[in-house]
Amino acid sequence: MDKNTTQLHFVSNITAAFAIDALKAAFSEAQKIGINISVAIVDTSLNLVAFSRGDRATPHSAKTSRRKANTAASTGKPTGWMGSDLAVTLPMASGNLLTNIPGGVPLRFSGVLGGGLGIAGGTVDQDNAIAQSTLIAIGADIN
Repeated sequence: MDKNTTQLHFVSNITAAFAIDALKAAFSEAQKIGINISVAIVDTSLNLVAFSRGDRATPHSAKTSRRKANTAASTGKPTGWMGSDLAVTLPMASGNLLTNIPGGVPLRFSGVLGGGLGIAGGTVDQDNAIAQSTLIAIGADIN
């Protein structure tokens, strides 16, 4: 084996252009049900790729959407799956980078994780529904 290639780990990440398209899709889905949202999209290293706080979205929804996106990208699972013991300790242990609040989904394409999407601004059920609808709209794998 080539020594140089065995020392590398290749990671797939969502592109900025696609993340902007995903933002637009999320806002379109939210508009259908009349919800003002914030949307965050991160790559697999939890770097923010795209973000927008919609008109009249609550101020705290900005940070919440980012935490939801981070959690989905980090765990590869939609947010909301943790038991109460982990749901409390994980945010504390991560310096509030992660959350268990529903509305975060991993962005997978043909099974490959490319990042995370976080929606905040509605109820947890509304945020989760918008996130799932956005996955369908952008052609991502459904969680």
